[in-house]
Amino acid sequence: MSSKKTTVVVVGGGTGGVVVARSLSKSLDPQKHELILINKLPYRIILPASLRMLVSDKGKLEERILVPYDKLFINGNGTFIEGLVTQVNPKDNSNSGSLTLSDGKVVEYDVLVLASGSKWDGPTAFPDDAKSVDAHIAARREEIAKADDILLVGGGAVGIELAGEIKDIWPDKKVTVLNRGAQLLNDTYTTKLRTGLKRQLEERGVKVILDDSLEDLPTGNSGPVEVRTAKGVSLKPDLILRTWGARSNTSYLPPSFLTANGTVKVLPTLQLPDHPNIFALGDMIEWDEQKTSAKAQMGHAPVVAKNVELYLKGADLSKEGKMYKGSMEMIMVSNGRKTGMGWMSAMGGVVFGPFLTSHIKSKDLLIGMGRSASGN
Repeated sequence: MSSKKTTVVVVGGGTGGVVVARSLSKSLDPQKHELILINKLPYRIILPASLRMLVSDKGKLEERILVPYDKLFINGNGTFIEGLVTQVNPKDNSNSGSLTLSDGKVVEYDVLVLASGSKWDGPTAFPDDAKSVDAHIAARREEIAKADDILLVGGGAVGIELAGEIKDIWPDKKVTVLNRGAQLLNDTYTTKLRTGLKRQLEERGVKVILDDSLEDLPTGNSGPVEVRTAKGVSLKPDLILRTWGARSNTSYLPPSFLTANGTVKVLPTLQLPDHPNIFALGDMIEWDEQKTSAKAQMGHAPVVAKNVELYLKGADLSKEGKMYKGSMEMIMVSNGRKTGMGWMSAMGGVVFGPFLTSHIKSKDLLIGMGRSASGN
């Protein structure tokens, strides 16, 4: 029997990736297995808190939400590589393959876990290197501080939460949320939640324009610019921020891994159908559910971690594996530090008001939970 260690590689150190890597660092035998986590930045960004960090330097949130991986692996059972994966190279008829990084380095794997999440536009489109991230944070803070009239294009959770964070720091700034849909969020969620969030924004002085859009967004934010919506509404913001939804971060993957809309095809075991040694989780997978960090952390990650363990033991996952059966739909949308609303699909649908939403999310934006998942 070969003494060569089996190499397990996790690509992406976000919400789901850190949970899988930390779990495997506890369960895998370091004498038999080598565990590697690859992430483009030397730290994880706790995304639910990033909007508050980008609005101002109050509280120096970057010190808490840019979480390094130095405490991630239990008993040091794992290796972190800072790098950007640009290509996955599975070997035909073999349970192995390799990854190519942007610096040309090649990393071999026997088992691969894909957890690279989403790509965003606007303020949360963080660069691929740490120095540029620092500049990005400083630039967003400066432009928001200077602007008197801010237009947020997109009325999902990002647009709502960013409007609330701006109003917390600068209650007198003019803020407008423009949404293509007839209500905020999407129709997964109850009308009571969607209209309630609109009311909360308007009570804070935020203008909400629904069922309208901008066909062409001006580039740059050098000063007031007049724009006209598809329905003829004239606006004169001096800062326009894109706050629409994300797309799966899968451009580095072979086309055979992907559906027509760019998500990764997976089985209920969260394995790729044609590559049993490759698993995927988080926003990048094709599954009929809303993309949320909670699902990646509490729904997908435990399934992947357990199935990797079983796979390494030679189990037939189609019979013995842990199956992902979907997760309850739930959302918590903060509106600054003191308000917001939430909803979960259980019991026919339950709406949470400002008190509970603030207690669960708005005050701390899940920073404590995120740091704990990373071993901090």
